[in-house]
Amino acid sequence: MKINKYSTWNFDQSFKKDPVHLYAFCDEVFTKEECETIIQIGKKFTSTAYTANDKDDNYRDSEIAWLFPNEEYKWIFSRIADVVVNLNDRFFGFDIQGFHEGIQFTKYSAPGGKYGKHLDCEVGTEIRKLSVTLQLSDPNDYEGGELNLISGDRPNFMSKERGHVAIFPSYILHEVLPVTKGTRYSLVCWVTGKPFR
Repeated sequence: MKINKYSTWNFDQSFKKDPVHLYAFCDEVFTKEECETIIQIGKKFTSTAYTANDKDDNYRDSEIAWLFPNEEYKWIFSRIADVVVNLNDRFFGFDIQGFHEGIQFTKYSAPGGKYGKHLDCEVGTEIRKLSVTLQLSDPNDYEGGELNLISGDRPNFMSKERGHVAIFPSYILHEVLPVTKGTRYSLVCWVTGKPFR
């Protein structure tokens, strides 16, 4: 007897709507003074920062440095973790475990600092479930540099307000548009977890 592989499916059961949102955010997670402190911390690592061009100047142009948990930076990690847990519970419901990588301090300088369309998760790497971006710069200090989440044919620009944290699934296509004036600073980190199932 041939067994239909769909025979155990219950087609009479009504399916629920997908509860996962494209993104979630929280304003004023860090004060202006705290954002400036973080920028100064990131600048201390300029000797180890590098231009990450990925062999193609037209794809990515930024300087980065890494922050890892220690007594000096613990407050940054703790604050971001609190926001991540809260927003994940409300808007994503992913099974997450924590930060397996450091936090990336990023500097996008005019003219042309950018990061082309990309995903934050790749085969063969840590299982990134949520991507987190903290806006550090005063929006009056630069032009361009918008973080754009790509969904369908319309842009989804995240706020440029200082202290704003945006969170989105790491499988969402996104980009940082070219900075045309000034400098944009941000923090980026990724929340990992078990495989999706």
